[in-house]
Amino acid sequence: MKYPILGLVLACLSVPQYQVKAATKPMHWLAAAAAASITPEHPVWMAGYASRRSPSIGVEHQLHAKTLIIEDTTGNQIVIVTLDLIGVTPELRSAIESETGRLGIAPEALLINASHTHCGPEIRADRLLRFGIDSKYAAIAEQYVRNIAKTIGQLIEQTQQDLQPAKLVYSRARTGFAMNRRLPTEKGFINSPNPDGPIDHDVPVLRVIDQDEKVRAILFGYACHATTLSYQKLCGDYPGFAQAYLEEDYPGITALFLNGCSADQNPYPRRSLQLAQQHGRALANGVKTAMETKASQELIGHLGFSMQYTPLKFASPPNLETIRTQSNSNNQYEKFHATALLKQIQDTGSVQTEYSFFPIQAFQLGRELTLVALCGEAVVDYSIRLKTELQSNKNSVWVAGYSNHVFGYLPSKRVLLEGGYEGGGAMLYTTFPGPFDISVEQRIIQSAHRVTNLAREQSRQPSTTTDR
Repeated sequence: MKYPILGLVLACLSVPQYQVKAATKPMHWLAAAAAASITPEHPVWMAGYASRRSPSIGVEHQLHAKTLIIEDTTGNQIVIVTLDLIGVTPELRSAIESETGRLGIAPEALLINASHTHCGPEIRADRLLRFGIDSKYAAIAEQYVRNIAKTIGQLIEQTQQDLQPAKLVYSRARTGFAMNRRLPTEKGFINSPNPDGPIDHDVPVLRVIDQDEKVRAILFGYACHATTLSYQKLCGDYPGFAQAYLEEDYPGITALFLNGCSADQNPYPRRSLQLAQQHGRALANGVKTAMETKASQELIGHLGFSMQYTPLKFASPPNLETIRTQSNSNNQYEKFHATALLKQIQDTGSVQTEYSFFPIQAFQLGRELTLVALCGEAVVDYSIRLKTELQSNKNSVWVAGYSNHVFGYLPSKRVLLEGGYEGGGAMLYTTFPGPFDISVEQRIIQSAHRVTNLAREQSRQPSTTTDR
């Protein structure tokens, strides 16, 4: 399988001594951005909806991997990879790390974010096998992950070689098609529009601008599930359309999308291609508005980056008798889940009580912007809380979910207490024993504070061993 690089789009950045023209304002950074197609060439099993019963039947538009590399005056680099995929698995992250380690990129400086489109390929081969899907699609998924990891590694290497002088400018606006999807009813919380539920309509935008004052790359975000569509064509949903519209409207740029804390946020209305396009245009318009605001901040200073793996505890698991009963359930997913737990008991002697592969990451970009990247499908509470606790008048905070390892839902304490799909019901589609323990939110928040403090400290006291 071959995935051709579509064409590198350079984002110019520099340091004062890199001035090309006498009248040019000094640049503080180097950067480059690029894109490659990761669209499967043949039919694949699609991700996102367990109810699917057939493979993909065509392509609405190309799926992409995109990279943005930023370097400060000391030679420190961060790498942001965005993917038109359902998520990031440990296998995919490990494979990309193997590709980038030889380039001198530290694991904690590599952020991989998935748009969470539900019209992309399924990359979790074990899930396909567990759900009884034809094993050939699991083999295709495994090969696909190997192929795109190599493509992304090559893309990062080429991007790294094309760093150019530029400045970074942060701004934000808002757009409103996302709505909380957890509606309280007499029978519990159901998946339906809830106009009174918490939301985060912020559209954060980072522009990379060259020495001629031209925008070369736009990194932008929004907290909304990519679930406008549910058909059998490969498509990036509203994030794919938003990126495409921006690249059409600003020829020569690379537009990259970071999904936010959108586990309990849906696009409304939905279920048609036209609506996906409308939402994409609404988001693109939000990005344009952010670029016009007078409140934009130019980022000055150095980079800092940190990542920690935070162990999370599960609530008390069901007893063995209950698991055995569920293994004979008429609900096929309850049966699949119970069977996986029985195998776990057989292999290890007990049901899993804790999981440690939860990466929490922070980038500090100059003195003005902190980017916090959470693993999993984080609910919107995390974005709201972290922006409140970490933000200051001089330092903006951007919170992304769906980063580095998308294992399933990451509920807050509120959502755990309320229950429902995001609060534990979705665990039925994983091999985890059940809901997380009530301590999950505080553990994640504490870890986010730690990595943010470390990243900020590093940016204040940067290494000078590779000073240009």
